[in-house]
Amino acid sequence: MSNDLINRRDLDFQLFEVLDTLALTAQPRFAEHSRETFTAVLDTAQAIATDKFAPHNRSADENEPHLEDGRVRMVPEIGQAIDAFVQAGFLSASYDFLEGGMQLPAILSQSAMAIFASANMATTVYSLLSMGNASVIHRYGSEAQKKLYFEPLMAGRFFGTMALTEPQAGSSLADLKTSATPNADGSYAIRGNKIFISGGDHELSENIVHLVLARIDGAPPGVKGISLFIVPKFRVQPDGSLGPRNDVALTGLIHKMGCRGATSTLLAFGEKGECRGDLVGEPHKGLSYMFHMMNQIRIGAGLGAVMLGYRGYQASLAYAKERLQGRAPTSKNPAEPPLPIIEHGDVRRMLMAQKAYVEGGLALCLFCAHLIDTQTVSADETERREAAMLLDLLTPVTKSWPSQWCLEGNSLAIQIHGGYGYTRDYPVEQFYRDNRLNAIHEGTHGIQALDLLGRKAFMQGGAASQLLARKIGKTLEQADEVAELQEFTTALNKALMDMVSTLQTLGAAMLKEPNRALANASVFLEAFGHTVIAWMWLRQAVAACRALALDATVLDATEQAFYQGKLSACRWFYRWELPKTRAWHELLRSLDDTVLTMPCEGF
Repeated sequence: MSNDLINRRDLDFQLFEVLDTLALTAQPRFAEHSRETFTAVLDTAQAIATDKFAPHNRSADENEPHLEDGRVRMVPEIGQAIDAFVQAGFLSASYDFLEGGMQLPAILSQSAMAIFASANMATTVYSLLSMGNASVIHRYGSEAQKKLYFEPLMAGRFFGTMALTEPQAGSSLADLKTSATPNADGSYAIRGNKIFISGGDHELSENIVHLVLARIDGAPPGVKGISLFIVPKFRVQPDGSLGPRNDVALTGLIHKMGCRGATSTLLAFGEKGECRGDLVGEPHKGLSYMFHMMNQIRIGAGLGAVMLGYRGYQASLAYAKERLQGRAPTSKNPAEPPLPIIEHGDVRRMLMAQKAYVEGGLALCLFCAHLIDTQTVSADETERREAAMLLDLLTPVTKSWPSQWCLEGNSLAIQIHGGYGYTRDYPVEQFYRDNRLNAIHEGTHGIQALDLLGRKAFMQGGAASQLLARKIGKTLEQADEVAELQEFTTALNKALMDMVSTLQTLGAAMLKEPNRALANASVFLEAFGHTVIAWMWLRQAVAACRALALDATVLDATEQAFYQGKLSACRWFYRWELPKTRAWHELLRSLDDTVLTMPCEGF
């Protein structure tokens, strides 16, 4: 198959050589799977993504959804692609066989979603949100709610959203005003307005199930008073049939710079006083329930950022091999034929940076998916607990690091294309626009940084950070046995020590001057993220050296080049990117307060 969407050799390397995904088949839940079934799933995903998702990526961007007589209209290929996705079973891939699923490990279902995201991020958004919505109802909903909503969601008859953001509150969920008033029949009357609701209205499914955050009358202020409600576009009768509209009104479409094929909506709930919602779980626990979905979507946003960066890398690599321009600096003969631009040092620098960002980011996203599987199926209670803790710590990094650095990869892809990169004749400008949204989706860099430094890094007395250090230490021990990797182990050990020192300084400052300690949290996120990605690259380098140590007759020239490419990209990240953390740590440990002491009038 074509490698336009993803380099399958790289994906196989990550899955089967770095992460040893096949070991999961020893678990009873995955015992019916094998390398062959895993490969078949990925082949199917790539075939559907190539045939149904990729062809309309540009047309959906140029002909974004619009309102016509109050109804959302979009290019028909979006619906056709989603139908193929549903029919192939990807919507329910991780669920039990008895629930109609494939009982796939999360790492395989995430790998399949990566392929779809690479082909067409906007169309993939509808499925991603619906899958997250269904997982919340599956975990926290009543049996009746599962019957009425989860089953049709898994069948693709209903699609789902999450409705959090309000015009006056933005990311500050503590300030949301949507209300929920108890009705005599046990339902709640929902009233309020939500904004930036992806997939909030369309005609791709029979119904749309909104998960809405609202306050029950008399609830405590702030986040402790937030509850979660199922609010369908059409009411669902006890027998599962659709009833009348549920007073959920589309008040407008928002037109973003990227992912234009996915509707972004303004919704009004209860303008006529007839919007009904069903409470999920217990009152006032809605935010914790919603974060089950939010954390899934955050990892999904990171993976989407990786794949858009990956797509740009693949496109610019192909262009650099074909585009003839310029001659070697040592050439003095203008009659010599021009070289493919991949022969020029600065182009190779930009390609190397992209490779380091996207393959490092992919390694992190798949590592987190593997943690989900470990947390789910491991027979060892300690292993399950540690996987959950590590996943909690790494989620803000997995969302934000790719959203920043794989976007930088997209910028480099445009630059490699030269003037053509800035035109709509080539796809790299769309990849950049689509990816730019990930920096704000599911929480900005600043919000993720506050989550990482203000909560996760010091939770349980710093237990998660200490666990991460131990995990990195184990990789360092493995790498220490390989002479070729000594440069990397020395550098990563130093970066890890810098991280420990910075955490000590910021931890002490947090007790005395929390505003000052958190003022530069985004810099901490960058330093932390770069260290984690360096770890991901060292894990890949260990696997590459292991393969290269085999008898030379086992590896052909293509395979040797692949593994050498991994070592070169690792070397580049350690020489060009990891050293940046030194200055970041020095700045953080100085507790610089420039941003706080600047008077507002001075800006």
